[in-house]
Amino acid sequence: MDERSIGAETKAIDRLIHAFIGYGTGGNSPAAIVQAYFDWASHLVMVPGKQMELQKNLFRNLSRFAVYSGRVMRNENPEPPMTPLPQDYRFKNEAWQRFPFNLLHQSFLMQEQWWHYATTGVPGVAKRNEEMVSFGARQILDMFSPSNFPLTNPEVLAKTMKTGGRNFIDGFKNWSQDLQRQINKEPPAGSEKYQVGKNLAVTPGKVIFRNHLIELIQYTPTTEKVQKEPLLIVPAWIMKYYILDLSEQNSMVKYLVDQGHTVFMISWLNPTSQDRNLSMDDYRKHGVMAAIDAVSHIVPDTPIHTAGYCLGGTILSIAAATMARDNDNRIASVTLFAAQTDFTEAGELMLFINESQLTFLEDLMWEQGYLDSEQMAGAFMMLRSKDLLYSRIVHEYMMGERNGMNDLMSWNADTTRMPYRMHSQYLRSLFLNNDLAEGRFEVGANPIFLRDIRVPIFAVGASKDHVAPWQSVFKIRRLTSAPEVTFLLTSGGHNAGIISEPGHARRSYMVNTRKRGDKYVGPDAWLEVAEKHEGSWWPHWHEWLRNHSSGETTAPAMGNVEAGYHEICDAPGTYILQK
Repeated sequence: MDERSIGAETKAIDRLIHAFIGYGTGGNSPAAIVQAYFDWASHLVMVPGKQMELQKNLFRNLSRFAVYSGRVMRNENPEPPMTPLPQDYRFKNEAWQRFPFNLLHQSFLMQEQWWHYATTGVPGVAKRNEEMVSFGARQILDMFSPSNFPLTNPEVLAKTMKTGGRNFIDGFKNWSQDLQRQINKEPPAGSEKYQVGKNLAVTPGKVIFRNHLIELIQYTPTTEKVQKEPLLIVPAWIMKYYILDLSEQNSMVKYLVDQGHTVFMISWLNPTSQDRNLSMDDYRKHGVMAAIDAVSHIVPDTPIHTAGYCLGGTILSIAAATMARDNDNRIASVTLFAAQTDFTEAGELMLFINESQLTFLEDLMWEQGYLDSEQMAGAFMMLRSKDLLYSRIVHEYMMGERNGMNDLMSWNADTTRMPYRMHSQYLRSLFLNNDLAEGRFEVGANPIFLRDIRVPIFAVGASKDHVAPWQSVFKIRRLTSAPEVTFLLTSGGHNAGIISEPGHARRSYMVNTRKRGDKYVGPDAWLEVAEKHEGSWWPHWHEWLRNHSSGETTAPAMGNVEAGYHEICDAPGTYILQK
């Protein structure tokens, strides 16, 4: 046996061991976690000044708590010394202001504050290690919040008294039902009310092209005249496209068609282990470029408006930069929904992206051939454990109340996978190395540059986005040479901020356009100059598209049989139904 064979065998053993460990850690590297905590602890013991500061903070909090407790015992109704963060809803109920629960939650908030001071601002600790340790401390503290235990949660106790304990019986039923569905790999309770093709993704259209990676849908026009320039939407392959075509009242696709746009939508394959070698360039060539070729044949001699959501926006940016480099002028504009092109500030997801973490995750994907949807869901749940995990445990299993399922929640449970090779390239090249923003990302053995994109850009960020923080999305304003870049900040999160149909209550947005030659302003300064509007941002985008179009025309035919684009089946197609 030669040395190459021996090396391959030992590498396979290492990968299997990593994969085995990864199953138990959710793809997280124990080495990365140990390294982060050692970095923090070893520097903390060498800074007596920081230790004195922590001691002072501890004694100050103990003193404040003692004074507060004494006034509570005397029924003076004092002002609480600690206030929860605006996004922390655990202690909003008035019952938490009554004894002894006011003391419990104030004590917990003081511990949160102290551990925040303890895990941040330690001189010498690497920034990522500091963030990882601080994140871990929050996770542990959240686990032991008084809101998570029946005897220390006044809302649960009140419910128990009111129902005579029936809430725990109902909660056990909810838990056992959820457990059974999870074991059987069934969707959450209530999802059966929403079915793709029946009351989800029902905007009329035809699949007019299919290859191994995508189905391309052309939607049926509903107006006598349409804008001359068609619109191609590239959704993320981490999600199923019908988030943009949910129910009739909140379908972005239906809204655009009703406003006179000819809309095309990519529906991605849900890959299996057989698709493990699909690459980022496959997604560009056989996804975005194959769709652009099809639209160009159906609506010939007309530039195409393009829009990309999340990862779909990233791959669209790559395709647009490549087309610009190759003097391909078929794109009229680029719209990015919560899509990052610079990943230096990609939020808390970056905690899971370093060399050690990627090695573990890659070996886990290598063994499976893909990244499983449950592993992705676990990472996102960790980022928002208060909202996505513990609040659900309290509400559904202790209070015995079921959250009503809606179309967006049903879509969120309809998960997808990501092939090994593509996801590894994506994480390494974009997240870890930031190659796209820094001009090192290669297509066809030559680098591409976002500054080569010279068509108008419309970028949308969401103010509460934990997946693609709006400050990160905002960076497209300084990465291109576009004649204008309009940035719009909408209220809501990564999904709910984008699905913000007209009439949706409590929606607002801010918007500002930077034209070529204007001075660049950072995100904080942008907030001061942007125009503020109430309501949905969709009409603003529709007007932007119309203003960057060249007038109206008769709607094009469905497909182009002579060019090989014929009606294959009705929308929503077949790829969307893959499990």
